[in-house]
Amino acid sequence: MKKDKTQPCFEKFKTSIGGQALIEGIMMRGPEKDAIAVRTADGIKLELIDRKVRPAKSIVKWPLIRGTVNFFDSQVAGVKAIMHSADLSPEEGDSLAEPSKFDLWLEKKLGNEKFQKVVTGTAVFMGLGLSILLFFLLPMLVSSFLDQWIPNTLVLNLVEGLVRMTIFLGYMLLVSRMKEMKRVFAYHGAEHKTIRCYEAGLPLTVENVRTQTRLHPRCGTSFLLVVMVISILVFSVASTGILALIPALKAMSGSFLYRLIMIAFKLLLLPLVVSITYEINRWAGRHDNSFTRILTAPGMWMQKFTTNEPDDSMIEVGIAAVEAVIPAQEGADRW
Repeated sequence: MKKDKTQPCFEKFKTSIGGQALIEGIMMRGPEKDAIAVRTADGIKLELIDRKVRPAKSIVKWPLIRGTVNFFDSQVAGVKAIMHSADLSPEEGDSLAEPSKFDLWLEKKLGNEKFQKVVTGTAVFMGLGLSILLFFLLPMLVSSFLDQWIPNTLVLNLVEGLVRMTIFLGYMLLVSRMKEMKRVFAYHGAEHKTIRCYEAGLPLTVENVRTQTRLHPRCGTSFLLVVMVISILVFSVASTGILALIPALKAMSGSFLYRLIMIAFKLLLLPLVVSITYEINRWAGRHDNSFTRILTAPGMWMQKFTTNEPDDSMIEVGIAAVEAVIPAQEGADRW
């Protein structure tokens, strides 16, 4: 991990454009379309994807609903982009294994388009499932067996939250040390630097982007960290509330059935946790004051592990991706 010695320029506005690091590339999501830029042996390959426009009064625009919808939408788009970048990347493309007989049979039965949807859906399901298992279910299981020593529900949920944070931070630290991820995290840094330069109102040149900080307050990694914190508050309040409403449940405390019910109850609350976090990030992203800087500080700190300083070739990819999604109408991408 390289130290961030650069200084950000004063931002003139906050953009809703955001991105994701890929294999030898970057995906940028604008208000109207997405762009995938990948560094290949022949230069930068850029592909545009038109965004599906939803009705203005659609339910997906409602607070506490839009957060979950946008989260799943970004997960699906991210998985598709990563899979596509793997096909375009020269190192990955040369070493791709031959498809298995099952893959060939499934593609023949479903057709290429449906087959790709199945593959993407499976990847999203497995990714989310692993995240829920590792960062939520495992801490819940650990804390559930401590209820005989910690009878206080609030304290027990705090312990569960500390276990969750420890696992999450440990996981991110280990991933940041993996050789294969160092270049991906460098592209992550290029993504942030390019957006910083754009928000500062500077021309998108390699020289201008290079001077920007690789840390950004509206990062998806920061979002995950806030999810961990919000889950502690939501689980604590909800657990206390359900035990007060259902005295018979409290009488079961310590039993296997009680632990199973409480774990299932908390898992059902995850969409609410994601939605609340989305609204907090949305509000914090539109304001710049002492409180919001304190709120985003932990996520900014964690980006020191999830971003690396990019080289100029990576910055060029970031510039190509951002320029491709800037809307024709000036200001249409304001946060």
